[in-house]
Amino acid sequence: MIIRPAPNWFRMLFVWHGSVLKAIIPQLAFMTLVSLLAMYTHGRILGEKIPLNTTPFTLCGVALTIFLAFRNNASYERYWEARRLWGNALIAARTLISQFRHYVPSSSAPFENRRIPRLLIAYAYALKHQLRHSDPSADLARQLGPEQGAALSARVFQPIMLIDEARRHLAALNRAGVLSDTKLWMLDHQLNELGATVGGCERILSTPLPFAYGVLLHRTVYAYCALLPFGLIDSIGFATPLVCVFVSYTLLALEAIAGEISDPFGLAPNNLALDSMTCTIERAVLELCDEALPPATRPGPHYQLT
Repeated sequence: MIIRPAPNWFRMLFVWHGSVLKAIIPQLAFMTLVSLLAMYTHGRILGEKIPLNTTPFTLCGVALTIFLAFRNNASYERYWEARRLWGNALIAARTLISQFRHYVPSSSAPFENRRIPRLLIAYAYALKHQLRHSDPSADLARQLGPEQGAALSARVFQPIMLIDEARRHLAALNRAGVLSDTKLWMLDHQLNELGATVGGCERILSTPLPFAYGVLLHRTVYAYCALLPFGLIDSIGFATPLVCVFVSYTLLALEAIAGEISDPFGLAPNNLALDSMTCTIERAVLELCDEALPPATRPGPHYQLT
C-alpha cells in the first residue's frame, strides 16, 4: 500500500513509485512500434491498405471503457471487502481483550489473562501468513513459545486453531464458575467475529475473478490498441504514435490496476499493508494489557507499506 503526502499537480504527472507504469512499459513499447509501422506504411500491411477509420473505434471504445470500469469495480470491491474484514478483526480483538480484562479478574485467571492476548496476536500473524502463503514459524514461536509455535505450524488452518484454543480457555473459566454464561456469550461473539474474518479472507483468496472474463478483456484491449493506429493514420498523420500510446497507456494501466488489486493480500505496491495491520492489532492488544509496545511500522523509502 502506498502511503505518501499528496503531491502537487505537477509532481503527480511524474510519480513513478506506486503507479503501474513500470509494469506496462514493454506493452507501451510494442504499441509504439505498431504506431510507427502504421505511420511508415501509411496504414498498409503487405502493400494492402487496411480500410479502417475512427467510427468503429469510437463505438468499440465506449463499450471497452464500460467493460474496463466494470472490471475495476469488481476488483476494488474485493480489495475493499478485504480491508473491511481486517478492520473488523482489529475491532473484535480490541473488544475481546477489553471485555476479558474487566469481566475476568486477573487474580481469578492469571494464566488466561496472559495467554489469551498472545493467542489473539498470534491469530493475526497466522492469518497474514496464511493469506500470503509464507512461513509463520518465527512469529508463532515469538508469541506462543518455540514448542507450541512449532506444533501450530504443522496445522493447516492455524488462525482457526488459535480461535479454538482461546474458546477452550473461556469454556474452562465458565465451567470453573469464574465466567458467567452471559459474559461467556459476549466474549464468544467476538471470537465468532474473528472466525468470520478468516472465512471472508479465505473466500476472497480462493475465488478469483473468472478467468474467461479476464482473458476476454485482455484480448479486447490489445486488439483495440494494436488496430487503433491504422484507424487514425489518415486523420491525424504524424501524431498517430503519440495519441495511440496515450490511449494504450490508459487502457493497459486500467487493466493492470484491476489485476493488481483483485488479489489484495499480495506484496504489490497497491495491495493491502498486512504487515502494518498485523502490527496494529499487536500494539492495540498489548496496550490494553499495559505491556510494552513494539515500534509502529513506517512506509519504506518509496512510501510503501507491506
